[in-house]
Amino acid sequence: MTTQEKIRQGKTFLGIEFGSTRIKACLIGEDFAPVAQGAHDWENRLENGYWTYSLDDIHSGLQSCYADLKRDVREKYGVTLETVGAMGISAMMHGYMAFDSGDDLLVPFRTWRNTTTEKAAAELTKLFGFNIPQRWSIAHLYQAILNKEPHVPQIAHITTLAGYIHFLLTGKRAVGIGEASGMFPVSGKNYDEDMLGKFGGLVPDMDIRDVLPAVLSAGEAAGNLTEAGAKFLDPDGDLKPGIPLCPPEGDAGTGMTATNAVLPKTGNISAGTSVFSMLVLEKNLSGVYPEIDMVTTPDGSPVAMVHCNNCCSELDAWVGMFGEFAEMIGKPLSKTELYETLYRNAMKGSPDCGGITAYNCLSGEPVIGVESGRPLYFRTPDSKMSLADFFRAQLYSSAAALKHGMDILFEKEKVSAEQFTGHGGLFKVKGTAQQVYADALKTPVAVMETAGEGGAWGMALLAAFAVCGGGKSLADFLESQVFAGMGKDVLRPSSEGAAGFEKFMERYTDGLAAEKAAGAVK
Repeated sequence: MTTQEKIRQGKTFLGIEFGSTRIKACLIGEDFAPVAQGAHDWENRLENGYWTYSLDDIHSGLQSCYADLKRDVREKYGVTLETVGAMGISAMMHGYMAFDSGDDLLVPFRTWRNTTTEKAAAELTKLFGFNIPQRWSIAHLYQAILNKEPHVPQIAHITTLAGYIHFLLTGKRAVGIGEASGMFPVSGKNYDEDMLGKFGGLVPDMDIRDVLPAVLSAGEAAGNLTEAGAKFLDPDGDLKPGIPLCPPEGDAGTGMTATNAVLPKTGNISAGTSVFSMLVLEKNLSGVYPEIDMVTTPDGSPVAMVHCNNCCSELDAWVGMFGEFAEMIGKPLSKTELYETLYRNAMKGSPDCGGITAYNCLSGEPVIGVESGRPLYFRTPDSKMSLADFFRAQLYSSAAALKHGMDILFEKEKVSAEQFTGHGGLFKVKGTAQQVYADALKTPVAVMETAGEGGAWGMALLAAFAVCGGGKSLADFLESQVFAGMGKDVLRPSSEGAAGFEKFMERYTDGLAAEKAAGAVK
């Protein structure tokens, strides 16, 4: 059967993911390889003290991304996309979307990037005996309560961006368990009952069980595309209703899926606008650490997560500036050429970046105690200002906060990792960021052939699992049907690189006071 005929018959699976700078759609075939893609660029903005995207941004961005996918299908195969075998929605984890009983949004979407819930997060962490990060939905909700915000009495439901889009398409208020674990602590296959009770005692006027969405695990049915949902996603009217949807997941869950990292002692690093590592645990941690989030895989296994708000944005800005210079001198370069040239040259720099130190904090970074970020760099008086050392420092900066959190797991909890798998835009230039992260974490880092596919592909795999799992566990499905025989490159830490990164981290840590102080500069 030709690809055209498979598309006509719906023998494909669709994943759509809302990233921080791009909304991506990935259509895969029965062999789980991508057959078509779509994308829409967007950007968050700071409004009234909150990082947000408007509803119009969200709605038009989704429709634009899907339209781009339809165009790609039409151009490649000469057919109009009308149906798929299953689909799923993913988005940046956490954050806060609050709705009244008429499903009207009460305040603009507050994204994971906001660091405005310090008091709420601290109080809930103490109450639960469980780390509640600032970006979690329950921290946003409780902070709104503490602030006596006027919208609070009207709240009927809260959800995440992925949960909101899933509701628009299916009418079902539900999220996958990995996504749920970034809203409120989970235990087993649902929200933690003891902590639900404690929150109820703290806020007796609100029934938190009714406010939170239902929890589903990977493979469970999560509703079907309604007529209204199909018309919303595809205003042209070509898309047919009735398509089954899998539970919506966060970008952490799709990252684990896309890197085959759902078994204990496996982990992944997702690097884009933000960076986070996920390490599946053999047992729960002995302590509570503000730098470590306890979440789950899409099928409910415990995971230690280190989430850092800042990764590639400052790097991208520097690459863009050198691209501007190339155009000025009449030697324009493509984005691919720019990144390849600058990243590869960075790896020729000194292992400790020659005395250059960089901070990539465009926003706050709770893992290192930075409330309001400002990108900075400094160099020691005896350093030499080379392009290679400067860009190597920028690459190191993308991993520095992550290393700070991971060292807690390695040194205090004595957790071991066999290997991390990297995915996302930072890993597209072969052998550069991959080596930096291997040196930083002193652990082998693999990059698969699908490293650039990212979360939309991972979401498409979860959609496929929902209808093709055949009773297998998610881990067995991925290992036996998706990743069997797939090529990957593995880089091991070098002693010289690891030692150089440690020297960089000494300067980075010693200079943190300056980074924190710069946050007060308006």
